[in-house]
This record gives sequence, C-alpha cells and structure tokens, in this order.
Amino acid sequence: MSEPTPPPTTDAALDAAVQVDPASLRRSVAAGAIGVFVHWFDWAVYAYLATTIATVFFPSESEVAGVLSVFAVFAVSFGIRPLGALVLGPLGDRIGRRRTLSIVIIVMSVATLAIGLLPGYATIGIAAPILLVALRLVQGFAAGGEFGSAASFLAEYSPRTRRAFGVSWLEVGSLLGFLAGSFAFYLLSVSLTDDQITSWGWRLPFLIAAPMGVIGYIIRTKIEDTPEYRTLEATGSVPRSPVRELFRTNVRQMLQAAGLMTMMHVLFYAVLTYLVTYQTDHLGHSAESAALLSTFASMLGLILVPAFGLLSDRVGRKPVMVGAAGALLVAATPAYLLMQAGMIGTVVAALGLAVILSAILATHAVWSAEIFPTRTRQGGLSIAYNVTAALFAGTVPFFMTVLISATGSLIVPGPYLMVAAALGLAAALSMRETAGSSLLRAQDLGAAAPGEASTVPPTRASADGVTS
Repeated sequence: MSEPTPPPTTDAALDAAVQVDPASLRRSVAAGAIGVFVHWFDWAVYAYLATTIATVFFPSESEVAGVLSVFAVFAVSFGIRPLGALVLGPLGDRIGRRRTLSIVIIVMSVATLAIGLLPGYATIGIAAPILLVALRLVQGFAAGGEFGSAASFLAEYSPRTRRAFGVSWLEVGSLLGFLAGSFAFYLLSVSLTDDQITSWGWRLPFLIAAPMGVIGYIIRTKIEDTPEYRTLEATGSVPRSPVRELFRTNVRQMLQAAGLMTMMHVLFYAVLTYLVTYQTDHLGHSAESAALLSTFASMLGLILVPAFGLLSDRVGRKPVMVGAAGALLVAATPAYLLMQAGMIGTVVAALGLAVILSAILATHAVWSAEIFPTRTRQGGLSIAYNVTAALFAGTVPFFMTVLISATGSLIVPGPYLMVAAALGLAAALSMRETAGSSLLRAQDLGAAAPGEASTVPPTRASADGVTS
C-alpha cells in the first residue's frame, strides 16, 4: 500500500494543489447545478399544484383543510431532511462530494417518478395519501444531502477570486427549477381544463422531472471529485469521524450559517412558493397572473444572482449580506401593505423582494462554505441548511395560512419576514470577511494518521471561519 503524499505546508503550495482547468470548472458547474434544478422543479410544481393535489389525495368538504393537508405534507418532507443531512452530509466528507451528489439525484428522481404514477384517493383510498407522504419523505431524506454536496462541490472547484460567482450557479439552478416549475404550471393552466388537470394533467411535470434526474446522474458520475477533497485523499487526511469533528470544532460556524440560511429560506419560500397561493386566495388574482409574476421574479433572480455574486467577489461577503438583510428588515411589512393596492402594487412589491432575495442567494452559500474547513465542510453545510429548512422553509406556507386565518390580517407575512431578517442580520454581523480566502487550510491536512480524525487543536480558522 502506497504511503500518503506529504501535505503542502505553504499558502502557495496549498493553492497549487487545488488548481482547476477551465473545462473541469465548466463541467463542475453543470454537475452542481443540474441536481438543484431537478430538486427545485419538483418542489415548485408540488407547491403550485397544492389545490389540485389536495383534491386528488385529500378529499374534504373544506377546501382550506385540503390545502393545509398538502402544505402539511410539504412541511413533513422538510422535517426528514435533517436526518438526511446528518447521514449524507458527513458521508460526503468521508467518501467524497461526487459520490454523494450521484446518490442523492438518483434517489430523488425515482421518488419523483413514483409520485407521478401514484393513484389517487378515488382509486386506492387511504393508501393514496399514505404513499404520497412516504414518497415525500424519501425525497426529503435525499434532499438533505443535495445542498451541502453541491455547495461544497462548487465552492471547491471555483477559483478563490471568483468563488461567489461560481457558487452562485447553484442558486441559478434552483431558480431555473422554480422558473421551469412555474412555467409548467402556467402551461397546464392555459392548455387544460380544471377537470383535465385534476384527472391526469397534474402528473405530467413529475413524470418529466424523472428523466432529467437521470441525465444529472450521468453528468455527476463523469466528473472527478473536487481538488480539495482529492488533496485530502492524497495526503491521508480524510476524517474518520467527521460528525464528531464537526461538533467538536465547528459549532459556531454552524450557528452562523444557520442564521443566514433561516433568512434565506423564509424569504425564498415566501416569494417564490407561498406568494402564488397568497395572490389567488387573498388578493383575488387569477392563477395565471400569479404564476406569471412568480416567473418574472425567478427570471429577475437569474440575472441578479450572478451579478450579486460578482459584486460579492469584488467588495466582500459582508457588505452584500448586511445590506440585503437590512433592506428586508425595513421593507418587508411595507411590501405586503403595497400588495393590498392592486395588481400593480403586488408586482412592485414582489419584484422588490425578489431583488433582496437575489443578493441573499448570491452570498449565503459561498460565505457559509468558506467558514468551514474542508474536512467537515459538507457535513456542516448540510446540517445547518437542512435543520433551518425543516424549521423555517417548509413551514412558511403552512404558518402563513394559519396566521392569516387566525388574525384576519393580510399583512402578517411582513412581520414574519422581519423576524427572519433580524436573525440573518445578527449572523452576518458576527461573521468575518472571507472573500478571497483559501478553502484548503493547514488544519485540514493535519491528520495524525491516514484515516484517523485530526487531533490538531482548532486554529483561528476553525474558530472564526478564516485563516489567521
């Protein structure tokens, strides 16, 4: 058995160990983005078709009860994601980013196909909603490994001076998924009658998503793992117990990342998921116009997220994130007040919130990736992202529906967003600037022996998310 390569010890050597050629960089972007595209296409379609799915799987005399049942399943599937993160995140620190990315996308695709083929309540009775819940749980478990794997993969493949721009394509993939889901819903709305959509049309988007997942699996299996992870392997520095190491040395980073991600999750689902239901149920807008506005918001994000990524690479993570969090804190409630003024007010408010969301999406993933060491990066990102997703993302439509019903106030979503903004702002202010920092650090390569977890005491990089 060959001896591990001696670890590089200088900044220049560390940089040389992780050089990436342009062709590999382009392939890495495709591999990282396609999975999140498939994932968010599925989640968007499920949210947009909430009323139809309620009719098919949760027959009830109360339409509100049926919709709440669908959103409850939406929330439950998020609830399983922390377990998926705890398993698949650290697994990526043990076996590599590429392998976990491949596992995740194939499991999600099989579950999505099964949902598209699942008979409704009228055909198999109570088994229909039970099987729907089971399949959403499978999807949620697999999704628990998607973000951490993809964010680590893109961050470690991107050059340090353009890292935010590189990682921003992760969120471009998610926005494209939402955009495609919104467009699919729009096509169904204008092409089929309500009876046709309820009978069979709702299945089409789920059936389309499955082959896209297979394409993503093929792409992900054809690319090498990241330079940072391959350096860990070459030097015998892959952690044996990444979960133990993560909770021993990187709790502060997980809390900081969780603050940023809470703000991102709440705003993301408020603007791109729940706002469609909010417009149709509370503002009296048509389903077509609501879906079209969601499409415009996603398209705006496609342009602004990479632009804010470039800005973050130029001026730093903190100015962009603090500015976005402050803007949300100030503008959230006025935005929902403006929506009460009619369609024009709704458009202005929604697109304004979409601009703020774009700045957050461009920065949260790269900043979170940079504060973790390579040895525990995927596990830390996965756990922080999915615990906050379980608590604050899938619950957004459910709680907003309940709060509006309980209070009778249509501006309740505004204060809800303000609380999330305050958490994000507090996290951002507690974090150091990391733009341009190296992701592969001396502490990553300080393993006591091949296959053993490092016993090197945490350095300032471990404590604060940046190198000394």
